Amino acid sequence: MTALLGGLPAQEPDKIIRLMSMFAADKRPDKIDLGVGVYRTARGTTPVLAAVKAAERALLEEQQPKGYVALSGDPAFHAAMAELVLGNVVPPDQIAALATPGGTGAVRQGFEMAAHANPDLTLWLSAPTWPNHLAMAQAMSLPMRTYRYYDPSTGDIDPTAMLADLNTAKAGDVVLLHGCCHNPTGADMPIEVWDHVAELCNLRGVLPMVDLAYQGFGLGVDADVAGLRRLAGAVPETMVAVSGSKNFGLYRDRVGILLAVCADAAAQTKVAGTMDWLNRLNYAFPPDHGARVVTMILTDPDLRRLWETELSDMRGRIAEMRVAIADELARLTDADRFERLRHQSGMFSLLGATPDQVDRLRSDHGVYMVGDSRINLAGLTEAVIAPAAQAIARVMGPR
Repeated sequence: MTALLGGLPAQEPDKIIRLMSMFAADKRPDKIDLGVGVYRTARGTTPVLAAVKAAERALLEEQQPKGYVALSGDPAFHAAMAELVLGNVVPPDQIAALATPGGTGAVRQGFEMAAHANPDLTLWLSAPTWPNHLAMAQAMSLPMRTYRYYDPSTGDIDPTAMLADLNTAKAGDVVLLHGCCHNPTGADMPIEVWDHVAELCNLRGVLPMVDLAYQGFGLGVDADVAGLRRLAGAVPETMVAVSGSKNFGLYRDRVGILLAVCADAAAQTKVAGTMDWLNRLNYAFPPDHGARVVTMILTDPDLRRLWETELSDMRGRIAEMRVAIADELARLTDADRFERLRHQSGMFSLLGATPDQVDRLRSDHGVYMVGDSRINLAGLTEAVIAPAAQAIARVMGPR
C-alpha cells in the first residue's frame, strides 16, 4: 500500500512558533523575550483581566444550556462587537457578522468570502505585514501584490507611495489595511490617509478589508478606530476582521468576529447567508465561551468601565516602555536613530537590525526577536530595559 500521508511535503515551521521553542530551550536565566506577540505585565506575566474573571464567575452561575449557538454565533455578540468597532456610523441592518475562532479565523473567512465573490481578485498587502496574512493567501492560492507602506528611513508610513501603488488596483480587488497598531511596524495611518484610501476605493471599485487586532492598545478604544469608522461610512462595502485576544486577554479562548458592512439591507441578507455557509463548511458552530464573556463585559456598564480601566493601564504600560527603551538607547548611542520607538503605536516596532544582528542579539545576549527585528514592547519590564538596550546598542551601534 502506498503511504499517502507519509508522502506529504515537509512544511517550514512558523518562525514565531520556532522562536518560542528556542526561547523555552535557552537555559540562560537572563534571557529576554521580545518576540512573541502577547501582552505582559510589569512582572512579565500575561494576566487574566479582572473584568474577565468577574464575567466568567457570573457566566458559571447563570449559564444554563451548552447547546449550539447559531452558525454565525450569538447575535448579542455580533451587536456588542459592531458597536465597539463601528459605533453608530453604519445602520445595524447593513452589518453582517460571523463569530470565528480568533482574529486569524476572521481573516481567513474574510479571504474566503472575498474569493467566492470575485475569483479573479488580487489581494493587496502592506509592505511589511503580519506574516500569516501572506501565508494564508499563499495557502489559498490567492494572487497577491504588496503596496509600499513603511519607510524605514523615517520610521513612519509613506502615504504618497502607498496611494500610488493602490491606484493601480483593479475593480474587485481587496486591499488589506491594519486598523491600528500596525504589525510589525507600529506606524499607523493618520486620519487624512484613511480618507484618501476611502476615495481611492470608491474610485477604483476596490473592497477594503481591515484587520483589527489591537483596538485600545494605541490611543484609546474609540481613537484607534476613528479612521476605520470614517472608511466604513464612506464606502459601500467593508470587511473588518476583529480579534479579542489582546484587548480582552482572551488568547486561548479564540474570540474573533468578521464584520461585513453591506450596501443595503438586501445585500446584508445575502452576505449573512454566505457567512453561515462558510462556517458550516469549515468548523460549523463557532466557539462561544470567550464570545459570551466579551458580550457580558461590553453590555454591563460596571464590567465595561472596569475593562476600559484595565485596557487603559495596559496601553499606558506599553507607552511607558516605549519611552524608557528610547531614552536608554539614546543615552547609550548618543544618537536619535531609535526615536521612532517613542512615537510609534501599539505593541510592536521594527528595530531596523539586519538578520545577522538579530542572530547575534539572540546567540550572544539572549535577546529574542523576530527575524525582521520586530520587537514586542510589552515584553519589556523595568528590570530588562537596561540589559536589552545595552545589547541592542552593542550589536547595532550608533550609526
